Amino acid sequence: MQTQPQRLTPLVVFMLVVPPLLWAGNAVVGRLVRELVSPLTLNFVRWIIAFVIVLPLAAPVLRRDSALWPHWRRYALLGLLGIGLYNAFQYLALQTSTPINVTLVGSSAPLWMLATGALFFGARISAREVGGALLSMAGVLLVLSRGEWRQLMALRLVPGDLYMILGSIAWAFYSWMLARTHEPRGVRQDWSAFLMAQLVFGIAWSGALAAGEWTLTDAHIDLGWPLVAAMLFIGIGPAVLAYRCWGTAVQRAGPQAASIFMNLTPLFAAVLSAAFLRELPHWYHGAAFLLIVGGIVVASRR
Repeated sequence: MQTQPQRLTPLVVFMLVVPPLLWAGNAVVGRLVRELVSPLTLNFVRWIIAFVIVLPLAAPVLRRDSALWPHWRRYALLGLLGIGLYNAFQYLALQTSTPINVTLVGSSAPLWMLATGALFFGARISAREVGGALLSMAGVLLVLSRGEWRQLMALRLVPGDLYMILGSIAWAFYSWMLARTHEPRGVRQDWSAFLMAQLVFGIAWSGALAAGEWTLTDAHIDLGWPLVAAMLFIGIGPAVLAYRCWGTAVQRAGPQAASIFMNLTPLFAAVLSAAFLRELPHWYHGAAFLLIVGGIVVASRR
């Protein structure tokens, strides 16, 4: 039995605000430690920490008689898209792009979800959704051009922007796979079991990517208290606490209302970047934020 969306009580609003704040913090911290650890290694360690935290809550999922294993191919793909690729692309993006840019480009995920749904999952797209997608795309292009449209014509984009677009596309496929579910309700309804089912495969994927990073590049890790503290934060906050709050809040408020709160992430990223990185937002960041949010509001109205 599915939970019917409820009114946005103060508690539900709080649970919807916490994840964007933690995800913005994840982007800022990833930017802060880019000189201390290689991006794919950071992603791998992050999910190892999350695995250790969730394990006491969801250890039965790993048993041989668990309901997970008949659906292992599905969870292996979910782990690749949502844990292995999306977060790896985000940390790669933060090597050359700012948290504000990364989170704004990441806010284009609903646009890629529309395109992915239409092209690969047989979803129908309304004229309103197309209009909203065009508004959101205008906001993304504004960020990519740094407020100068001629830069788009010259293809003067930093690699981080392109990495984040790839990450958003991976997240779109991941989201559609979540919507098309066939697994047992016992796994899906227990947030820790559902996360563990993805973690067990996501760690394998992210570990393989990290191994490739150490084999093919000048990977590095400078262990010290600043890096340890950063890893604990991204392993506990954005990876576990945000997931827990978001899952509960979406069940109570419904995905349509919850999706609007995701667009608080670039706003929080701008505030945190100014406070910790001294990277002040520009006029085009604000304009892009309004275009992206406006596009999603238009597309989600019925």
